[in-house]
Amino acid sequence: MKVRCKSPRLRLDADSYSELHRQVLERDGWRCQICGSMQHLQVHHLKLRSHSGSDKEQNLITLCAECHAWMHRHY
Repeated sequence: MKVRCKSPRLRLDADSYSELHRQVLERDGWRCQICGSMQHLQVHHLKLRSHSGSDKEQNLITLCAECHAWMHRHY
């Protein structure tokens, strides 16, 4: 049985992540991608960091705080 090597995940430093966070918000039109709200926006990892998710733009989505909490309760 072969053991597969884990591929290293991209994890950015605080300044780089802050810039990426802003880029994701702009890309998503400053709206929650579930309900369309423009209030209390957060950036969510589609594949969580704890599951080897990376800090890449394609792994991030803009959600409002309520939808973000819902996603984590139902993940």
